[in-house]
Amino acid sequence: MLKNYLKTAWRNVTKSKVFSFINIAGLSLGMASSLLIILWIKDEYSVDAFHANKNQLYRIYERQFFSGKEQGVIWTQGPLAAELKKAIPEIEMSTAFSWSSNQTFTVGDKVNKQSLNTAGKDFFKMFSFPLLEGNAETALNEKNSFAISRKMAGIFFGGPQAAIGKTIRYDNRKDFTVTAVFEDIPRNSTLQFDCLQNWDAYLDDNKWATDWESTDPLTFFQIRADANPVAVAAKLKHFPDKFIPVPNGGHHTELAMQPFHEYYLNSNFKDAHIEGGRIEYVHLFSFVAIFILLIACINYMNLATARSSKRAKEVGIRKVVGAGRSGLITQFMGESLLITTLSAALAIALLVLVLPFFNGLTDKHMILPVSNLFFWLLMAALLAVTGLIAGSYPAIFLSSLQPIRVLKGLLKFNAGAVWFRKGLVVFQFMLSIFMIIGMLVINKQVAYTQSKNLGYNRENLVYFPLEGNFTKSYNTLQAQINQLPGILSSTIMGESPVSNSSGTESISWPGSDPNAPVRFTPLGVGYDFVKTMDIQLAAGRDFSKEFGTDSSAVLINETAVKAIGFKGDPIGQQISWGNRKVTIIGVLKDFHFQSLHNTIRPFIANLTKPEWGGNVVLRMQKDKVKPALAQLEKVCKVLNPVYPFTYSFADEQYHQLYRSEQIVGSLSDYFAALAILVACLGLFGLASFTAEQRTKEIGIRKVLGASITSVTTLLSKDFFQLIVLSFVIAAPLAWYFMNQWLQNFAYKINIGWWV
Repeated sequence: MLKNYLKTAWRNVTKSKVFSFINIAGLSLGMASSLLIILWIKDEYSVDAFHANKNQLYRIYERQFFSGKEQGVIWTQGPLAAELKKAIPEIEMSTAFSWSSNQTFTVGDKVNKQSLNTAGKDFFKMFSFPLLEGNAETALNEKNSFAISRKMAGIFFGGPQAAIGKTIRYDNRKDFTVTAVFEDIPRNSTLQFDCLQNWDAYLDDNKWATDWESTDPLTFFQIRADANPVAVAAKLKHFPDKFIPVPNGGHHTELAMQPFHEYYLNSNFKDAHIEGGRIEYVHLFSFVAIFILLIACINYMNLATARSSKRAKEVGIRKVVGAGRSGLITQFMGESLLITTLSAALAIALLVLVLPFFNGLTDKHMILPVSNLFFWLLMAALLAVTGLIAGSYPAIFLSSLQPIRVLKGLLKFNAGAVWFRKGLVVFQFMLSIFMIIGMLVINKQVAYTQSKNLGYNRENLVYFPLEGNFTKSYNTLQAQINQLPGILSSTIMGESPVSNSSGTESISWPGSDPNAPVRFTPLGVGYDFVKTMDIQLAAGRDFSKEFGTDSSAVLINETAVKAIGFKGDPIGQQISWGNRKVTIIGVLKDFHFQSLHNTIRPFIANLTKPEWGGNVVLRMQKDKVKPALAQLEKVCKVLNPVYPFTYSFADEQYHQLYRSEQIVGSLSDYFAALAILVACLGLFGLASFTAEQRTKEIGIRKVLGASITSVTTLLSKDFFQLIVLSFVIAAPLAWYFMNQWLQNFAYKINIGWWV
C-alpha cells in the first residue's frame, strides 16, 4: 500500500512539473530562511552561555537617582567588587573589570598593540576561559602578574609554553611577568581581550578608581550554588549607602544584579531597569521565520486546491472502489511530505550556498552543524510540521469530495471553501506588507542615524592615541603636525571624539541644590578643540594660547546652560568643579557625544594636559587625507619609534555604534524580499485556480469580443481587493510595532504617511 502511495505521489509530482517546481521552490525558500534564522538565534543565545558557572555569575548595574530623574548605568565604583565579597556571605568570588584599551607591548625588538583589560584575582576562577599554561588560582595574584592569549604568546614568544615566566614591557614604562596563557577568547563571549593585568597594578596608575565617588569599571560576582539570588539582590540594593553619603534631597545610588549570560541580549535601560536589547531582534526574526514558512505553506495549500478539479475524478474513482477517507488523507499527506522532503533537501543545499554570505552580513562564524544530532532532529521536526501544515487543508478538502457529484461533473466549491482560500491569501500578504513596512522604517531610521547633523563634522576627522613620547613632547608633535600639508587643525581629547559616557556630579553654582546635583559629561580637551571638531559656538570663544587664564576656564553646551538656569549671559560666570572655581568662556551649540539612543546631557570641557593621555585629533583636508596620513606616520615614527602608528576615522567609528541596526536593516531587506517572492507564488496559485474555474466564462467572453486586457482586469480585480484588504489590516499593526521599536532611540524619525 505504501509503495503504491509513493508511486502515485511521485507520478503527480513529475506529471505537473510547473506546479511541483513552484511548490518545491516556495517551500525550500521558506525552510531555508527559517533554518538560517534558527541557526542565527541559536548563535545569539550561545553568547556567554559556555561558562560552567553561568547560573551563579552576575554583573552589577546601578540605578542612579538625581535631579528628580533616574538612570541606569553599567559602570560601577572601583572598590565595589572587593567590598561585596567581604560583606555579603553569599558572594564567594568577585572581580572588577576595566574597559578594553589598545596598548603597546614590547619583548626585545618585537613591538605590537594588543587589547588590554584589568581583572581581579578571582577572574579565571569565575569565568571558563581555559588556561593553556598557568593556574587559575594564582594567575592574577601579584601586581606584576600578566595573563596573555595564545595568539599573543605566539606573537611575542613563539607559543604558550615559551611565554610562562617571561617578561613583557607595557607602554615602555612597566614590566610584567607572564603567569598564565589562556585560549584565544571565543567570538561568542562579550568579554573580549588579548591580555589581563592585575587590578592592583591598574590602581597604581588610576588612583581615582579607589574613590567611591568615581565610577568606570564593571563589577562581576559569583554566588554560592545554594544562595538565593533574591536575597542577594536585597542586600545589594542599598549597599553604596555605607560608603557614599546620602543627602536629604534623595540623590542616591542603588545596586541591582543581572545574570551575566543575559547581558548580551538584554542590555537596554528603561526607567533605570534592564529591559530589552538584542533580544528584541531575536524575537523579531523568530516571527519572521514563522511568517515566511507560513507563507510558503499557504502557497502549497492554494496550489493544491487550484488543481483539485484535476484530482477530483481520481478521488471519485478511489472512493467508488472502496477507498476510505482516512486512506485518502494519508495519501495526500504522503504527497505533501514527499514534496516537503524534496524541499528540505534543496533548503539544505541553499543553506550551504548562502551561509558564507550570511556570516559576512551578520559578523558571525556559523557553520552547518551536520554532525550535530540536534540539527537533524530540528530538520525532522521542521519537515514534519511543514508537511502537516501544508498538506492538511488539501488532504481534508480533497478527501471530502462526494464521488457521485464528482463523476457526474457537478464539482462546485462552496462559499466556505472560497472564503477560506481568500483568507489565506489575505493572511500571507498581510505578513508580507507588515515586513515591507518594517523594512522601510528600519532602513529610514538607520539612514537617519548615519546622516543626522551631530553638531560636529565627523567627516575627515582622524584620531590616534596620545602615548609614549607624545605625552612628553606633544608641543613638538603638534608643531610638526600643523606643518603637514592636508592637516587643517589639531587638538587633544581625553576620550574618543565619537563616544563619551563619562559622568561627574561635582559641578555646582550659586543657588544650586547640593541635595540634587546635576550629572555632567566632562571632557579634557586641548587648544583649537572647537575649530578641529567643527562645533558651532553659541556664545564666547574656544580655548586659546593667547589667554593665560584658560587653565581655569571651561566650555559648556546649551543643555548645561539650561540645567544651570542662567538668566543672563553665561560668559564670564564662575561655577565650581569640585573644590576649584572655573570661568565659563564659551557656550557650545548642542552636539552629540554619544549615540542617538541617548539624549544630549549637560557637557563641560576643560584644558587637559598631554601627560594625562587621550587622543590626538586631526581635521584633514578632504582630498589630501591619504598623503597626509602617510606623512603623519613618518613624523610619529621619528618622535615615538617604540609605538606602532595606529589611527581611526571618526565617521567609521560612529557607524559602528549602529552596527546592530545596520545588520537588522540588511536582514529585513532580504527576508522581506523573500516574503514578497514567496507570497507572489501564492498569488499565482490563486490566479491559476480562478482561471481554471472560469475557463468557460473566459471563452464565452472572448467569443463575444472581450479583449485580453479586459479579461485580465476582470481576473485581477479580485486579487487586488484581497491585497488592499491585507494592507488595511497590516498597516496599523506595522505602525504600532515599528513605533514601539523607535522608542529605543532618543532621536528618531516620524513614520510618514508615504510608508
